[in-house]
Parts: sequence; C-alpha cells; structure tokens
Amino acid sequence: MYIDTHAHLNDSAYLDDLEEVIASSMANEVKGFIVVGFNKETNKRAIELAHKYPFIYATVGIHPSDVNEYNEENKNLILKQLEDPKVVGIGECGLDYYWHQDNKELQKEVFRWQIETSKKLDIPIIIHMRDASLDTLNILKEYDNVKGIMHGYSGSAEMLEDFYKIGLHIAIGGVVTFKNAKVIKEVARVARMDRLVLETDCPYLTPHPYRGKRNSPEYIPLIAKEIALLKDISISDIRDITYKNVLKLFDLEGKL
Repeated sequence: MYIDTHAHLNDSAYLDDLEEVIASSMANEVKGFIVVGFNKETNKRAIELAHKYPFIYATVGIHPSDVNEYNEENKNLILKQLEDPKVVGIGECGLDYYWHQDNKELQKEVFRWQIETSKKLDIPIIIHMRDASLDTLNILKEYDNVKGIMHGYSGSAEMLEDFYKIGLHIAIGGVVTFKNAKVIKEVARVARMDRLVLETDCPYLTPHPYRGKRNSPEYIPLIAKEIALLKDISISDIRDITYKNVLKLFDLEGKL
C-alpha cells in the first residue's frame, strides 16, 4: 500500500468530485493521505477532512507565501489545532525566494517558529524549499534532530547527506517522471531507502503521462515506478518501504 505524504485535497480543485478522487486513489493502492494545510483556511479544511475520513490525517502551518498570517492569534490557533489527534505535523512551511524576495527575514522568523514548535511537540515538520536551499539548510543546522520531510525535494544529490544528518526524510513527487528532470532523477537514484517517502503535491505537479492535468493521489504508483526504475529495484520494494517509513515518521502504526 501507499501513503501520499503531501496532498492538498483541501484545495477547491476537488470540491466537486472529492469522493471519486479518493475512490480512484484507493483503487490504486493508496491507503492513506496526509492532507497539508498552509494557511488559516486550508488548515481548517485539512482538519475537517481528517475528521470525516479515518484514512486522512492533517498538518497545519504557515507557508512562506502566507507569512502575513504570522501573529499571536494565528500562532495560538495553530497550537490549539496541533492538540487534535488527527493533526500529525506542522507545515507546510519553509522558505520561498522564487515568489518572494522582499520578506526574507520574516520568512526565516516564521520558519524558525515552526521548527521550534515541531521540536517542542515532537512532531514532524513539512518543509517547503524553493530557490532557498542554502538558507533553508543553514537554519535547519541551528537545531538538533529535526524530524520531518523535505517536501518536493529540489536540492542536489550532494546535499542529501546534509539533510539526513539533521534527521529529515526526502519526499519525491511527480517531477521525477519528467523527461528532462535530471537533478531529481539523480536524487532518486541515490536517495536512502530508509529516508524516502512519496508525495503528489496534488493538484499540482502531475506526473507523466498526465502532466498538465489536475494531479491526484491515484498517480502515486507512477512515481514509485519511476523511482524503482532509477534504483533498479522492484516497485513493490518502493511501495512497502516508503509505506513503513511514513507509518514510523507520523506514528501511524495501527492507525492506517
């Protein structure tokens, strides 16, 4: 079975057919979903879905694109939400210098608060990193034993060991199926199996051959297949090991 560690089923793209998307995904061996929040609205929706479906768990956080929500009221709300047993992590959070160049220091402050909250509560953190690899790594190095996921990993293969030393897992999604995605293909080839998890980031970053269409957790096996080819191992090994990695990381043994 598979678990999609980063699904935005709380996105409006699924308002009309969420039940069908879930059914199709489960028919393709996707047994569980981590629905990721990133602002006040999506955090709330992620929790609602987690309480509606036993196989969905939520995370809540502040994305670098939503750092305007960083205030005492919202921080206290997130801390309260993290007490919910169906909320299993903090994030999506991190640094994004592709879209945002004018608020880097605020992004760093918000990121640090979420790392510190993750450590205090001993829960995984979901980390977004775009055009900010060095700053992301340097901030993480300020802390010992950070557990969580480098979401949609966009760093180099050479940087993997740095993130492993911090304590993090690496998530690979649909980009690995793109023909010219040489860097992430090399990352997938050398990534440690005990630190590997799968994700879709749906409705975004749809894998080949459905690129350009709305993404869905049902495409997780396509990602697993490509990684298996790159590693020259069986797809069942990718499926089974990544499934166990997620259960351990999010403390979901016996819950999925």
